[in-house]
Amino acid sequence: MLHIMIFMGKPRAMMAVSVLVALSAASAVTPQSASATSYPSWEDVLAARGSATAKAAETERVQAALAQVEDRVRQARAAADRAGAAFLHTQQLADAAALRKQGLQEHAEEAATTADASGRQAGLLAASMARTAGGDVATHAVGAGEDARSFLYRLSTMGQLGQEAEQIRAQATTEAGVARSLEQQAARAQSEFDARRRDSEHAMRQAQDAADAAASAQAEQERNRARLQAQLATLRDGVRHTEAEYAAGVAAAEAARPAPPPVAAPAPPSRPAPPAPPAGGGGGGSGSGSGPSGGGGTNPPAPSGWVRPAGGTISSPYGWRKNPVTGAWALHEGTDLASGCSTAIVAATAGTVTYAGVYGGYGNYVRIDHGSGISTAYGHIVNGGIRVRSGQHVAAGQLIALVGSTGNSTGCHLHFETRIAMTPTDPVPFMAARGVQL
Repeated sequence: MLHIMIFMGKPRAMMAVSVLVALSAASAVTPQSASATSYPSWEDVLAARGSATAKAAETERVQAALAQVEDRVRQARAAADRAGAAFLHTQQLADAAALRKQGLQEHAEEAATTADASGRQAGLLAASMARTAGGDVATHAVGAGEDARSFLYRLSTMGQLGQEAEQIRAQATTEAGVARSLEQQAARAQSEFDARRRDSEHAMRQAQDAADAAASAQAEQERNRARLQAQLATLRDGVRHTEAEYAAGVAAAEAARPAPPPVAAPAPPSRPAPPAPPAGGGGGGSGSGSGPSGGGGTNPPAPSGWVRPAGGTISSPYGWRKNPVTGAWALHEGTDLASGCSTAIVAATAGTVTYAGVYGGYGNYVRIDHGSGISTAYGHIVNGGIRVRSGQHVAAGQLIALVGSTGNSTGCHLHFETRIAMTPTDPVPFMAARGVQL
């Protein structure tokens, strides 16, 4: 799903520009505190009913307050979207640097191993020549009664061995130089990754602040919109609503509201269900069948303390692919599970929530830190479906969100990520090593 393309020879000037772009984008989305809305009181509204002039003025005031509430929500959501996109951009840069660093380190280790092997081979040839010569070749030939033809053959063979040993020795020296160069490049890549990771962490904090501001604005809207609309009805219709009547009406409406449907994934069917077709933005789908380990944490955690995060079969694996929404080749940094809409997403294991908010093309997104450099993430959560907050501790199998299709997605599914030392890794073998089958 992530749009990361890795160019091993990318000019450093271009990389620096990317960093500046990311930092500029992140700094531009810091949420700003909006001025508090001045809400009319019920006393103001009721007092204004006796005068046409006062009634008109109070109506205008209530309408302005209502518009301001709506506008604050729109602005807060837009700021959260921008911050989430900037966070995703800086994370993509950090991920690309991490993969580049990892590749250079592996190549450096391979080059060092090859250089060591060539050095040992040259040493073995030298030792073999020394044993064959047995000291002075001419003296050895006379003492052994060796004829001229055999003597010349031995000299020729030793000369060839000497040339081969010298070639291998030179090759070992070259390979050692390559290994040193790759080690230096890997060290620079490590420094670049560290800087990109700091940028990403800073952008994540800004995005979380923006997400919290949007949630606060939404809560304010929900608290005040119905009251302001009731005040408008009082002024327009001339019906003597009071605050007590309004509160009683709200309570009655809440009591009459039907209970939400259960969020747990359905139990596994008695016979195997057909696999759900791929459908999501990242290969998600609308199927709701449970996966091999049970759906959405309905099974207890494995002895390792890990559990399957949602139901559904795998609809798009980890790896390079053509993004179904953008059409670009990019690294899909997680595994998609074709879970049903609004079914449960649970924490894969115990940890602390480090992010809960909008995350660019991933839509609504939750990330959890499990310690020891391991983290998991959950994307495309339905709007209003996040059930945790940043800084909250969660247990393995605890409900954290509901499956949705937000962001770049074509159907309900869970995008599930696993990371080691901030570097994305394939969730299937990662979870299998912990006794959980995706």
